[in-house]
Amino acid sequence: MLYRLELENFYSVRDTQVLDLSIPPNVPEGGNRFAALFPGSPYRAPKVVAIYGANASGKTTILKALNFLFSFARESVQRTVPGFAGLERFNDTVSMSRPIRLAVELGGIMDLTPDAMKRIEAGEVPAYGLLRYELEIEVKDGAAIRVTTEALRQRPDGKGKWQRVFERDEQGDVKGSTSFPITGYRHLLNTLQPNVSVISSFAMFQHPLLVEQLSHVISNLGWDITPNDRAVVNFLASNSSLVDALNADLRRIDIGVEAMRIDHGPDGPFPMFKHEGLELEMPWQLESGGTRAFIRIFPLLSLTLARGGIAIIDEFDLMIHPLVLPEILAWFHGTETRNPRNAQLWITCHSASLLDDLAKEEIVFAEKDSGGRTSIYSLMDIKAVRRGDNIYSKYLSGAYGAVPHIG
Repeated sequence: MLYRLELENFYSVRDTQVLDLSIPPNVPEGGNRFAALFPGSPYRAPKVVAIYGANASGKTTILKALNFLFSFARESVQRTVPGFAGLERFNDTVSMSRPIRLAVELGGIMDLTPDAMKRIEAGEVPAYGLLRYELEIEVKDGAAIRVTTEALRQRPDGKGKWQRVFERDEQGDVKGSTSFPITGYRHLLNTLQPNVSVISSFAMFQHPLLVEQLSHVISNLGWDITPNDRAVVNFLASNSSLVDALNADLRRIDIGVEAMRIDHGPDGPFPMFKHEGLELEMPWQLESGGTRAFIRIFPLLSLTLARGGIAIIDEFDLMIHPLVLPEILAWFHGTETRNPRNAQLWITCHSASLLDDLAKEEIVFAEKDSGGRTSIYSLMDIKAVRRGDNIYSKYLSGAYGAVPHIG
């Protein structure tokens, strides 16, 4: 489970912001809303993280930080041009020469050696603990230039000091460890590019370090609606079981759609919708915006729930009815039904009514000051918030901040 995010000089975040969502053992369980940071950990994290704030407050910046870190660690070796994709510093003069810093902490497997991976695949239960991934990128004349620090650290069983798994310094030298054997991979250091992660570079040559969670983080950030519709339809066309699951949920949330089927034409697959009371099927173009919005995110949600990991969805409540939104959140709370692997859902939204369906540990706020600087905080950080408080009314009244100021 991901429980901590740190960011500095990243988009609308100027000064260091730390979001720690770890839940101590003395907090009572809230109806399967929380999961252990790793198997056996007494500390937990929420399975749903909902980020609220006014327009342009920096909500999406939080999701961008997560998406950038995981995609950089996983895929940056595929880049063939200088620089970094999806990376911007804060827009002021001072920040033009300040480094961008990002870090996440989450639960994971401790021993990442080849032998350990083979034993795990054979059914052995691995040792777990906490992992911390850190990244610092030099900024010069306003542009991100190169990685100056990259490190993965661990705390076996969540105890003691952070131990090095690997650490990359400003010169590009990498120090390994027993969990990160670099014997036989030294030649990669000679070709390690300044805008490429150690993890992605070594993983390309079957180094076992690639943490499982890295490949199980998917998001809708950067989606362009028209190409995305085609990609979603193509994906559904190749997954008949996913279409069956989608139809079951479409009927259950009662939006008038009896079933969707995938037909095939000269331009490829296309969906058709059978509606209750209508004789003819309806094409995708004539379907409601809310139904299409639900279908766009359904594969992302289903994949995450099936294999575990993190789903990152910006504008979660866009065009989807407020009564349907709690149903989707409940999928992640259903440990024994839909979410046996304790997948996480990180979302941004504006629908204040959804606050009635969230626990305080699941709520995060983003607020921007007069200088355009975003601050980030959890509802847990606000003192005297009781379990039975009417969070909906208090939020709209401005008691927690992160609301628009009109007038």
